[in-house]
Amino acid sequence: MEITGKLIKILPENRGESARGPWVRGGFVIETDGEYPRQVAFVCFGEDRVAMVHAVQLNSPVVVTFMPESREFNDKWYTNLRCSRIQNYVPGQMPPAAGGYAWTPNPQQPAAAQPAQPQQPQQPAAPAFATPPANAMPQPEDDLPF
Repeated sequence: MEITGKLIKILPENRGESARGPWVRGGFVIETDGEYPRQVAFVCFGEDRVAMVHAVQLNSPVVVTFMPESREFNDKWYTNLRCSRIQNYVPGQMPPAAGGYAWTPNPQQPAAAQPAQPQQPQQPAAPAFATPPANAMPQPEDDLPF
């Protein structure tokens, strides 16, 4: 998923040691544009992603690629927006899509010339609301006065 906004705050880093080795976690907050701007907080895990955040200047427009994830603890749910990429936003330029695939519009190519087909007589179009033949469905007898 992607969202655009203005980087308004870089959160402090947390470092620690686990059984798999050292880790670092950081985060940041953006403010979206629009009539009702929203502030959205993201988390980043790993040296490379935390470094991406520090490479962007405060108050600059950014595009954030993220994955929402939720987990349960003691019958309560907690949701994180895990950032996978943050980059400067250039108005008018479409950001690369998540996963490394970038959309590039193809220029319209003229249609290839088709060999001429002989004209066949066209059948008249069937009416939109055709009535079924009288013998298609049995008509119940009713004794209504109208």
